[in-house]
Amino acid sequence: MIAPRRYLPSVPSLLAFEAVARLGSATMAAAELALTQSAVSRQIKTLEQQLDVALVVKQGRALALTPAGTEYVPKVREILQQLAQASVSVRANPAGGSLNLAILPAFGMHWLAPRLRDFARRHPEVTVNLSTRLQPFDFRTSRFDAAIHFGREDWDGVNFLPLMPETVVPVCAPGLIPGPLATPRDILRFDLLHLETRPKGWLRWLRALDIDVQPPEGMVFDQFSTMAQAAIHGLGIALLPTFFAEPYLADGQLVLASDRASESIGSYYLVWPQARTESGPLTSFRSWLAQQSLGD
Repeated sequence: MIAPRRYLPSVPSLLAFEAVARLGSATMAAAELALTQSAVSRQIKTLEQQLDVALVVKQGRALALTPAGTEYVPKVREILQQLAQASVSVRANPAGGSLNLAILPAFGMHWLAPRLRDFARRHPEVTVNLSTRLQPFDFRTSRFDAAIHFGREDWDGVNFLPLMPETVVPVCAPGLIPGPLATPRDILRFDLLHLETRPKGWLRWLRALDIDVQPPEGMVFDQFSTMAQAAIHGLGIALLPTFFAEPYLADGQLVLASDRASESIGSYYLVWPQARTESGPLTSFRSWLAQQSLGD
């Protein structure tokens, strides 16, 4: 949400104040800004009245900043610089810019990252910045334009683009089980590895196969990556999403403990705030991502 208008000075007022602060003279500031001296003085007076604080004082024939003005001017310079850079960027490339995307580690590394080269090829004008976030957050107080969400459509104030359901398979080190077990129930004879955010993952997998048994407790991990490493080192059988398990299966670090897959508790979505106007980079990324998910 933008601050109330009474707290938003005009750009001419800020330019006049910054020039006077830098040059120490209304006359020199007027020459730089192609204004009259009285026009510069009026702009600064308007700014002071709006803020209800003195920013500039006379010291002989020169102008100096008050303590409030000294504190205010670096922030003004930063804002004016950012505004100028943003304006130049938009003018040079109206469809381009950056997209700040919050991702889930496993999905980002194993599903999204391998596909981003295609997006970069199709949209060289957009830079995608990735940061990890494990839980929903408030877009109003964050720098993110969009996020990858797992679960259901339970994130308030956002739009949802469904990407895919999560399908999971049991995997382990080839030294633990050389190949898929004859029956899924045989998995109960081995140590099972659990994910903190999917506490009922094994229970759901078993019930999907009509095995109504409470799975044994075992080691618990906070991320798929650490659980996969534990499985690689023979510590038990892990239940991993197919997109995450595939590279490990392909290079032989893991094998299927059972060839029976099942859907997990939720799906993956791209989410973005309803309260913001959709930017060009987000529109390009959303359209591309929709094509990627349909392709899968």
